[in-house]
Amino acid sequence: DERMELSKSFRVYCIILVKPKDVSLWAAVKETWTKHCDKAEFFSSENVKVFKSINMETNDMWLMMRKAYKYAFDNYRNQYNWFFLARPTTFAIIENLKYFLLKKDPSQPFYLGHTVKSGDLEYVSVEGGIVLSIESMKRLNHLLSIPEKCPEQGGMIWKISEDKQLAVCLKYAGVLAENAEDSEGKDVFNTKSVGLFIKEAMTNHPNLVVEGCCSDMAVTFNGLTPNQMHVMMYGVYRLRAFGHVFNDALVFLPPNVSDND
Repeated sequence: DERMELSKSFRVYCIILVKPKDVSLWAAVKETWTKHCDKAEFFSSENVKVFKSINMETNDMWLMMRKAYKYAFDNYRNQYNWFFLARPTTFAIIENLKYFLLKKDPSQPFYLGHTVKSGDLEYVSVEGGIVLSIESMKRLNHLLSIPEKCPEQGGMIWKISEDKQLAVCLKYAGVLAENAEDSEGKDVFNTKSVGLFIKEAMTNHPNLVVEGCCSDMAVTFNGLTPNQMHVMMYGVYRLRAFGHVFNDALVFLPPNVSDND
């Protein structure tokens, strides 16, 4: 009963940033893994009749990101403690995300994913997905109204990517990037596809392809095509190896509307 209660109370809000040219990816993401989010909303650069989305009225990815975060905080700050942002090329296993976050305290100021270093700045790459705690969202929301610390246009001389710009803003608020790893030190947020990881493992570790590829508790993979999204759904949620039993201590049930697996 305690496990079931924890499963129901552990809720993740998903933000997916899309553009009209991403329409086939958009459709695949909508039909696959986002149904496992407790709530998933798509934020687009303009109105697209085919899909329901929130129009950010800009093509600038940093403006889209900050507007999406503000919308999410204004509307859902009392309903969710975790906010997951991804691009439409990303596939996420939300149950593994929840499991990873079990020991994390959402009232602490941090954000996590696959970290990258750029000079003195360490930031979470949007390619692998970005997770913010509710405390980080509160601090970011406050900073969005302070142009000196979190400008809308980013660098004046050259433009930096949206994930770097987010890191700059969060750094002012005392929110630092954290690389998400499993107990073996393997990344759980991945900026490449499973296929690419296996190809690299076959080249570099031909005798340890499975072990050398990816974490058993991987949360995300990136760079997927619409077809690959559906293949991942089959592999993650439908395929069963009979006789192989996982004695999980906790079960995260997908929302009732998740009827795709």
